[in-house]
Amino acid sequence: MKRFLFALSLLSASVANADEQELAGFDRFPVSATHRPSLMQGSIWYPAGTRTYAGFIGKNPLFKGTKAMVGAGMKKGRYPVLLFSHGSGGNMDTLSWMSSALAKRGIIVVGVNHPGSTSGDSSPRRSLQPAERAADLSAALDHLLSDPFFSQFIDEERIVAAGFSLGGASALTLAGVTFDAKAYAEYCSRFEGTAQDCLFFAKGDVDLVSMADGLEESGLDTRIAGVIAIDPGFTYAVDDDSLLETSIPIQVISLGRENLWPATDVGVNGSNLVGKLKNANHVTLSPAHHFTFLAECTDRGAKLLKDEQDDPICDDPAGTDRAAIHGRISDTMSAFVLQLK
Repeated sequence: MKRFLFALSLLSASVANADEQELAGFDRFPVSATHRPSLMQGSIWYPAGTRTYAGFIGKNPLFKGTKAMVGAGMKKGRYPVLLFSHGSGGNMDTLSWMSSALAKRGIIVVGVNHPGSTSGDSSPRRSLQPAERAADLSAALDHLLSDPFFSQFIDEERIVAAGFSLGGASALTLAGVTFDAKAYAEYCSRFEGTAQDCLFFAKGDVDLVSMADGLEESGLDTRIAGVIAIDPGFTYAVDDDSLLETSIPIQVISLGRENLWPATDVGVNGSNLVGKLKNANHVTLSPAHHFTFLAECTDRGAKLLKDEQDDPICDDPAGTDRAAIHGRISDTMSAFVLQLK
């Protein structure tokens, strides 16, 4: 019996080691930016070349989180970089499911927590600044390109900006897209009481006439070779003139075909953003909705949100398999990034 238990323990250990060898590498770094008064939190996911210790990233009472090799060495080679901007009220760690999946496919994923629109620091009045958020990612890229360790693994010809929701608008800003404050105010007037983004700004008494000038600022970074925008926001407010100068490839991913949020309806019956872009590919994944992009929730996540009277971000449309949709998102994103030359 003892021999059996000993053999079983060895088998369990070998299985655990095999699982850990499949994990992506992960680390954190501070980001300094001239437009921010203090350091931002940055993170990087990458193909792991050595083993350190496995730790959960993004695990909390609400979300399951994802394991990673914290501080591991990087597998030799040069890899494309994906700069990712989280959505309003989100953070870089809760996107660990996506970052891990892409890193294991040979893509370095870099994120920051955007001040003023991140978890625990999400203000309506500070969330109308997509160009500032774009500059956050540019600063993170500056940091990595000057880092003596990470810089040696970066393929500077394949740097992609990506984002979800407000982060999708921020990613588009890095490609030179700007937004019209007057058009956004008209959009909120048109969809009064039904547009979730407008309702959020209304909670902060945001005057869209006098306080939305930040929408019109450019965050263009010419190092960006492509953009992935997932259910992007502000699409009704896109300045069409700015699209004339936006020629890099853009992958737009929409979540769901029914019950679309007005801001994220990019088809001909919505903002028609996809039709206006010069070099865009559009994929719709269904059944799903906006919140399906977020991490898989714990068993008690939905109840916690209900008790706090918070958005039902753990709920999905009938028939949705959140993990399967995540897999399709990762497939679409990795295919786009890896085909860039």
